[in-house]
This record gives sequence, structure tokens and C-alpha cells, in this order.
Amino acid sequence: MAGHPHTSSAPAGYVTGVDLGGTKVLAALADLTGHIVAEDVLATDPRGGTAVAAQIDTLLRGLARRGGVDWSQVRATAVGLPGAPDPETGTVGLSPNVSELGAFDVRTELTRRLGHPVVLDNDVNMAAAGERWLGSGRTHRHFVFVAVGTGIGMGIVLDGELVRGARGAAGEISYLPLGTDPFDPANQIRGALEEAVAGSALAARYRTATGEQVGVPVIFDRAAAGDQAARAAIDEEARLIALAAVAVTAVLDPEAVVLGGGIGARVELVEPVRRWVAALSADVPLIKTSQLGDRAGLLGAIAVARQQAGAHPGLPAHPDPAASPVTAELRRNTSFESAEGR
Repeated sequence: MAGHPHTSSAPAGYVTGVDLGGTKVLAALADLTGHIVAEDVLATDPRGGTAVAAQIDTLLRGLARRGGVDWSQVRATAVGLPGAPDPETGTVGLSPNVSELGAFDVRTELTRRLGHPVVLDNDVNMAAAGERWLGSGRTHRHFVFVAVGTGIGMGIVLDGELVRGARGAAGEISYLPLGTDPFDPANQIRGALEEAVAGSALAARYRTATGEQVGVPVIFDRAAAGDQAARAAIDEEARLIALAAVAVTAVLDPEAVVLGGGIGARVELVEPVRRWVAALSADVPLIKTSQLGDRAGLLGAIAVARQQAGAHPGLPAHPDPAASPVTAELRRNTSFESAEGR
């Protein structure tokens, strides 16, 4: 995809951000104000591990060339991954969608290749950072971002800062003991809640009611057309998400719960979630839908990289970095599955 030589009066220096998923790698180059200079999307190297690290290196250097930026001007890179990066070892655990990330120090390998500081974080945390910068969280200092799709995960922002926990695994709400029997070993691999709300579970509910095996987008389409079985399946999804939202609210007291991911970002879901949350508690946070959709993780990576590069918080962000010239093409090439949680 084409980039354009950068000629603005932005402060010297650039950053890159990466949203790594099991099927797609999205990457962008931006200046220190957040203006996106160039971006691209590729299929994730199926070999995983160091092959993916090499792919990221090649992809980012290619963006710099297309943007007319000397690589020495790139100060920092942030990478969102589907897993829990260990802050001490640099390895990535809980990452079944990209193989071999737990076998080596990903942070050190990328730092060696790129030649500047690299920040790793969970992809949902990166999406929360994106919503904090430009999306539904930008008016809140205390909120959680709940991504529902292939799985379920949560990013936590308290007092304007991401909360990662002692092992980098804060927000792994897939393991909340809700939705299915948490004592059943079969439900302890992905987590009791994830077994109940993942896209496959929503499809299974509809199949049980109708005998038809269809994908999640079809279920939402049928619900919009008046299919009662589809509406009931989605309402049960909303009920389970509401249980999780209320449990999280009891612990963290956020101002807002922002729903994202391939399922969570569906606008049809927010009203039933609000209804179920209200039935559970009188003192509830705002329930909102992501404003950034499948670009939240990429924009969050840019935000985190800017912070790593020392960009002053007062620097003006580009009015709409989400509206770069290649956004439409990125959306066309990002499948539903890759946007769901990857």
C-alpha cells in the first residue's frame, strides 16, 4: 500500500505501531503528534516465532521507506500481541493464535532487529490505549475495554493509565468463574466465561435452537430481520457480558465499560447489555460501544509508542489519524475472524 513523503512541521522523530494477530499483522508509521504517515496489513507468517519477528522488521522498514522517513528517525515501536507478555523475560504466554512466542525473548529480538526501544503489551490493552486516546474512553480517566469475539479479554485504564498487573495478565476475564462450570477442567483451558461468550458459543446457541450452523455475522443479520432464535442467542450473549461487567465494576469502579471486538463492537449488543446490567445493579457505569472498531489496537500501539518515545502529552494529535488514505483498504482486507480477538 502506498505511503506519502512526510512534509508536515511535526517535531522530529517517528514511531511505529503493530497490531499482531493470528491471521493479520497491521502496522503503521506515525510522527510524534500521532499523524499516520504510512500503514499496511499482511497475513501473519504461519511459522510464528522468530519468523514473525522478521516479518515485523521487514514490514516496518518498508513503511519508513514508503513514507520517506530515514529509519534512524524512528524512535520507538509498540506491539500488541494476542497473549500476556512477561515484563521480565520478554516472552509471551497465553498466545495460542501465534505459535512459538513463548519460546524466546520477543522484546529483545525485536529491539535487536529494529535498533530502538520496543514495548510489548496484550492486544486488548493496546486497544484500550487506542480508545483512551481517540475513542470511547477519551472522556474517561477510569474505564475498562472489554473485547468480545473469538475470545474475551479486558484492558483496564485507571486514573488515565493502563493497569497490567504483576505478571502482565490483569484483565484476563476469560477466567472469571461465570457462564459455565469453572470447576470443570474442560472449562479451565480458555476460561469459564470465554467458553460461554466466545463467538463459537454464540453460534452453538443458535445451532441448538435451530439446527443450523451459521457464522456470527449471519446470526446478527438474522436478528435484524426478525429471527427470534437469533435474537434470543444474542440476548443470552448480552446477559453473560452484563454479568462480567457488573463483576468487574464491583472491583474496579470504572466510569464506563467500552465494548469492542468482532462481537462486542456490534451496535445491536449495547442496548441489551445495558438492560441486563440495569437489572443486576442500580449503580452501574456507562456501557458504550468502541468508536475505533478493529483499528483500536493499531492506534493504541501508536499511542504507547509515542509515550515511549517521550512525546509530550500536550502534543496535538492529528485530527483524525483513523482516517488515513488506506483505512478503507485495511477494512476490506481484515476478516471478521481476525478482528474478533485474534
